[in-house]
Amino acid sequence: MTVDRTNRPLLDPAEHVALARSILSCPASVGLVVDGCPDAVLDDTVGMQDAGGTPTFSCPTDSPLAAAGQERRNVLLTLRSGLGEPGSPERDHRLTLAGRLRAHAAEACACCDASRVRVTLEVDLTLLGTETGEASVRVPSDALRSPAHHLNRGYLQRSAEHAGNNHQDELRHAVATATGTPLPDVLGVTLRDLTSTGVHVHWVDVDGGHVARVEFPRAARTPAELGELLRRELHSGLR
Repeated sequence: MTVDRTNRPLLDPAEHVALARSILSCPASVGLVVDGCPDAVLDDTVGMQDAGGTPTFSCPTDSPLAAAGQERRNVLLTLRSGLGEPGSPERDHRLTLAGRLRAHAAEACACCDASRVRVTLEVDLTLLGTETGEASVRVPSDALRSPAHHLNRGYLQRSAEHAGNNHQDELRHAVATATGTPLPDVLGVTLRDLTSTGVHVHWVDVDGGHVARVEFPRAARTPAELGELLRRELHSGLR
């Protein structure tokens, strides 16, 4: 698929911040280069997430990245956009962050007995660019942490994807309960177009495919509120 990017609309500074935070929450791929520590890489043992606008890594206590955090190493982090569908213009953007790592006290993992170290990136420089080599723009790093961007497009997209991939049993049960369909007849459920005010629910049962928009009684203001509204309204909003 060929995408015409010659007429990409210009973004204002506020849109730059919103897009940058969305990419941080929803990367298609992540590249990490740690100064003087080539072994500090992202692999199956190291995870990264957007924690309120701060890139945050979870790693074993004996990992090279944990050591790099203890040593306060400089780092360059590059994220390719995972927004939208593959091939869409949104996927052409990339986010580059530079700063210094900081390791925090080891904590017990919630799902096993192992201890893990949380390593955060104290960002000094944030650049928003494209894969096609257009000039990058500088984004105020502090603005990424604004509560106004906690429910950004990337977070909403990843939340919907996570629900479909990891909570299929709960989604099937919610649809079955709300629609009066026998649970074995609900074959699969996905969430799409999640916003602070509602979500589209797509499901397949023995009669075919269905879609319904579930509207929340109020707009979610925080990720915690969004999760609460989503869980509650999925059981009643499909009636």
